[in-house]
Amino acid sequence: MRIESISAQPDRVGRYRLTFDDGSVMRLYRQTVQDFGLYTGLEMTPAELDALEQAASRMSAKMRAVRIVSASSVSKNDLQQRLIQKGENAESAKEAVSWMEELNLLDDRRTAEQVVARCVSKGYGLARAKQALYEKRIPRDYWQEALQDYPDQMDYIRQYVQEHLPQEPDQKAVKKVIDALIRKGHSYGHIRRVLDYEDALED
Repeated sequence: MRIESISAQPDRVGRYRLTFDDGSVMRLYRQTVQDFGLYTGLEMTPAELDALEQAASRMSAKMRAVRIVSASSVSKNDLQQRLIQKGENAESAKEAVSWMEELNLLDDRRTAEQVVARCVSKGYGLARAKQALYEKRIPRDYWQEALQDYPDQMDYIRQYVQEHLPQEPDQKAVKKVIDALIRKGHSYGHIRRVLDYEDALED
């Protein structure tokens, strides 16, 4: 198969468009183009094309992994799953995760700490923090260490109640506040304790 053309400029993610004489198209990063010495008019054997496709797949997964990690905190399992969901094949996704780990750009322990810190800053309760760790596919081996100093968030609950509960609340208003706090991962016992304390102050 012969390369009919190679685009002069890359697309928005840095890939060059290769068009072959059969009309098929391949998008490659500059590194892959250079590694294979590609140019317009080059004739490629089936074996060479297969090797090019595999290299393109590996490079695509790596570059997508970099973009994902740059945008948010992810665990190894989470990153691998996201890559597959984005269309990368499983083998290339696994290799990209290992590559990121070797570069110290991926650390489940550090990601767990970041997730928990973000939950604390948002006023989430312990249950919501655990849910966040689960959603990020962080291995449970790192949960205990990341959660060991998690605050009880009583001050946050108290502040939320004071800001969202009217001075003379009815049952509907109280239920609304309780439901909102439970969605944030706070225990009903803690919420009830704050509400009872506020009632005692009013009395």
